[in-house]
Amino acid sequence: MARQRDVGGKPRVARTAVAVGELTLSAATRRAVRAGRVEKGDPIAAGELAGLLAMKRTSELIPHCHAVGLTASRVEVRPSTRGVRVRTEASTVDRTGVEMEALVAATVALLTVWDMVKYLEKDDRGLYPRTSLGPVRVLAKRKGAPERS
Repeated sequence: MARQRDVGGKPRVARTAVAVGELTLSAATRRAVRAGRVEKGDPIAAGELAGLLAMKRTSELIPHCHAVGLTASRVEVRPSTRGVRVRTEASTVDRTGVEMEALVAATVALLTVWDMVKYLEKDDRGLYPRTSLGPVRVLAKRKGAPERS
């Protein structure tokens, strides 16, 4: 039987989670991203927006996640020496944490960048031998005092 964990008896608490991740790209693709020469547009801006949208839909994507009301969200995608890095932050005042929201946002942001540059990354067989996503991980969690009524 599948079910969500019952969090009804838990107090509402301020919670924040930060996730980070990286997409490794070829040198030529890194140069194209930095120079603004990607055919589909700006993968940095698209990745950030996609991450924010995904963060808000986490409970629709992961069956056991509770829907939480986000009080703040942030997605930052930046070029790195290996490709692009992402840092996400999700906050709520609720009965359950927002680690999954931060992780989903980070992963979708990186997948969006990959989608936009995949034509630059393909080899002659249509594969991506230099491209890899990860690791994506929770960097930090904070949990505050219970909300006062």
